[in-house]
Amino acid sequence: MSTSEATGSIPLEDAPATVGDAVRRAARLFGTTEALVDDRQRLDFDALSNAVDRASRALLALGVGRGDTVALWAPNVAEWPIAALGALSIGAIVVPLNTRFRPQEAVDTVSRSRARVAVCTEGFLGRGYATELVAATAALPHLAHVVAVPLPDGDTPAPDVPQGATGWEAFLANGDRIDDDTLASARDAVTTEDLSDVIFTSGTTGRPKGVMTTHLQTLRAFTDWSGVVGLAHGDRYLVVNPFFHTFGYKAGIIAGLLRGATIICEPVFDAGRVLERIGAEHISMLPGPPTLYLTILEDPRRHDVDLTSLRLAVTGAASVPEEMVRRMHTDLGFDTVVTGYGLTEATGVVAMCRAGDDPHTIATTSGRAIPGVEIRIVDEDGNEVPRGEAGELVCRGYNVMVGYLDDPEATAETVDDDGWLHTGDVAVMDEAGYVRITDRLKDMFIVGGFNAYPAEIENMLSEHPSVAQVAVVGIPDDRMGEVGHAWVVPRAGVTDDAAAISAELGVWARDRMANYKVPRVFHVTDTLPTNASGKVLKYELRRHVNEEADPDAPGGT
Repeated sequence: MSTSEATGSIPLEDAPATVGDAVRRAARLFGTTEALVDDRQRLDFDALSNAVDRASRALLALGVGRGDTVALWAPNVAEWPIAALGALSIGAIVVPLNTRFRPQEAVDTVSRSRARVAVCTEGFLGRGYATELVAATAALPHLAHVVAVPLPDGDTPAPDVPQGATGWEAFLANGDRIDDDTLASARDAVTTEDLSDVIFTSGTTGRPKGVMTTHLQTLRAFTDWSGVVGLAHGDRYLVVNPFFHTFGYKAGIIAGLLRGATIICEPVFDAGRVLERIGAEHISMLPGPPTLYLTILEDPRRHDVDLTSLRLAVTGAASVPEEMVRRMHTDLGFDTVVTGYGLTEATGVVAMCRAGDDPHTIATTSGRAIPGVEIRIVDEDGNEVPRGEAGELVCRGYNVMVGYLDDPEATAETVDDDGWLHTGDVAVMDEAGYVRITDRLKDMFIVGGFNAYPAEIENMLSEHPSVAQVAVVGIPDDRMGEVGHAWVVPRAGVTDDAAAISAELGVWARDRMANYKVPRVFHVTDTLPTNASGKVLKYELRRHVNEEADPDAPGGT
């Protein structure tokens, strides 16, 4: 597939080489167009560029330079992109942290990435991320500075900056002593092949892995992505997808920079709040998992809101009902609805539907390869299977990650000697090159758009003193797409009160892992079904749940 198919691609002579170049290019081209909006501020592209420069100076003043890492632990607020773009502009590497992380998960990510600075909010949904990291500094020898962004919560004023952290305004003011020549020198040292970010994902080993990608990969992928979906200058883009996720960060912030679209930050998905923002901000672009649209479609308040500005939706990350796609056109007024498929290891995007595809194609496939990327469906030996037959989806192209941070063995297991990225997803490709994901080799399931990995959850649950064995599977759920179910074999001598064990594990898990990872149901059992080699037969666990829900239904897969 030729790169000419990306109809909206930026001309090569105008293509930015680095993310910092993209910031300055956006200021030149889109100057007074509104660029970034949250509840506390509105910045046009000129003002955004100035704010990014100030954040770059502030990081330089703290000793951050090319190749250093900067962690970001915050919801979708303006300081997130300002800090991220400020870091990227001087060659620092961005490490996003999931806002649902519990402290121990955040500390692990900050430690392994060797972040020198962490920019954190204080006061989001009752959490003090800055406070939590300051409390863990003894375990973080590389972390020299915690920058706190206090947030008001409704009528509650913003909390104080915790002791041991630097407030956002003081952080910026400290950077004012960095002169123009020093800033320019730092910018000029950044190259297109420098790492832009390390985004931690999970895998079958149960331990999160840091995916490394470059400025070039990020810019090219989301130049093409934004061209395929038709994002344009003047679009008002409500980013509900979290900035810590590849979609919110790259398909949101980076794509908005490249196209001159206004990014409107939405920290938490709430149907009523989103509907209010659509009307008040004249939103034209609204991406999200199917859960988002289904919730809005079922919300009676949508009839009281002017939705006529909506024109573009991008969905995926879970099963997409065909009727939902039709209703997005008829009931919500979208002109264009597209789906896609990607993973962090492929810079977030591999395949996409196109604007002219019919609702059936959009609902039942993940589209075809983006320009510059090859897709194959292969058997266990790596041989391509005939069209229409199932196999593992592999991809090759500029979007394949540099590798996993400090993990060459896992990198070699995932990217073969010929450059093919093995996704672990089972798919079928039709004659037109469109792929349909049918299963997951890695047992991953998706909760409301968030990837949940059973091995990681199982490893964490195994730390509980009452747990001898545990197995987790994803089960379909009408609202969330899928949710986790855990089967637990208690240790000898533990109470035989299954309800008490389940309740205790639920409370324990919610204190230690992000909410989407916490199994919704804990089944207490004497044994787990296994094969002759001792491997847990997870299809038996899925079938058990299906039969409980509908005794007459056929067994699960």
